[in-house]
Amino acid sequence: MPEKMLAAVLGADWKPRKGYTPSKLEEETRTTPSGSRVWHNPRLELKEIPVPEIGPREVLLSIRACGICGSDIHMYEKDGEGYMLYPGLTKLPMVIGHELSGQVVKVGREVTSLKEDDMVCAEEMWWCGRCTPCRSGLMNMCENLGEMGFTEQGGFAEYLPVEAKFCYKINDLVDRYGDEEKAFEAGSLVEPTSVAYNAVFVVADGFMPGAYVVVYGGGAIGLASVQLAKAAGAGKVIGFDVRKDRVQLLKKVGADYVFNPVDLESKGVKPSEKVMEVTGGVGADMQVEAAGDPSRILPEMQGSVAVNGKITWIGRADVTAPIFLERFQTRRAKIFGSQGHSGHGIFRNVIRLMAAGKVDMTPLITRRYPLKDISTAMLQATKRVDAKITIKPHAGA
Repeated sequence: MPEKMLAAVLGADWKPRKGYTPSKLEEETRTTPSGSRVWHNPRLELKEIPVPEIGPREVLLSIRACGICGSDIHMYEKDGEGYMLYPGLTKLPMVIGHELSGQVVKVGREVTSLKEDDMVCAEEMWWCGRCTPCRSGLMNMCENLGEMGFTEQGGFAEYLPVEAKFCYKINDLVDRYGDEEKAFEAGSLVEPTSVAYNAVFVVADGFMPGAYVVVYGGGAIGLASVQLAKAAGAGKVIGFDVRKDRVQLLKKVGADYVFNPVDLESKGVKPSEKVMEVTGGVGADMQVEAAGDPSRILPEMQGSVAVNGKITWIGRADVTAPIFLERFQTRRAKIFGSQGHSGHGIFRNVIRLMAAGKVDMTPLITRRYPLKDISTAMLQATKRVDAKITIKPHAGA
């Protein structure tokens, strides 16, 4: 085992935005629930750092694939005042990256569920298991939450220590894909797929087979939502994205109808009107927001929600959205806010769906980069022309 490893470390200046006063705990720990209101001038550097030691309940993973998530891009990008775009929980400097798979190369003395050479993926939400939300089965709302790649070391590194309870074996994916590298790539996509699974089937309690489902956003989570909806028997799946390449991807993964809102609006047609047309005036039984544009999308969603319809919200944005409550009262409709992917057998079930061929996210990977080219990869990701860019830390090693 080497003593040093390469890792991509995101740093920024602690400079609270005018009008935002961090708590004493935030100041002391340099951890904030509102990254976009504190971190100024974010910057990513490739560094050589020590290979971490593992605790008795941890395993050391050799990272084989780690996808660039929209959250990673938002942590890397700045707004007009130089502040990080990502609005969520962050602690810097930090090795970022959380959509990962790897091979176990070292096992802590108390670990019995995993062994060396096991192929695994891992949860990004590192819940404590002790607080009231965790003990109530709501691990994604953990009061002591740590997040891989946000407040705890992430996967844009050659090695990563992870507590065994957060790891899930993906060995079965080798049989599905016939190749370890393909299986590791599929394994790195379990996390974003699980985020969609949690939002649709756990937080919003799913839908009946035959339901009409609408997905806003053609990134990884939106594309996963389409595949999961099809696997669950949706009658029609309608997708929206403003980028032409992602419109094509939505079609590729199985959406029955796909529209570009910009094209529609140039013809004087609103997305909500198109949904009502496609559904014969019934509206959408389940709508998924995976685009992070609430001020534009929520009005369209509420304009096309079916009686007893549901909206589940995944996209992140530090903005306030307009809402017409009368629409939700007269339609008996609901909005669910979804975060994370932990608990409820979600990772297990997503891996099973992948192993059965019901969900295949690997076509989304359009570019692969070695870790040494992380800066180039992040710049490419900011162009938003790829569905998924994957970092391969040991490529060429």
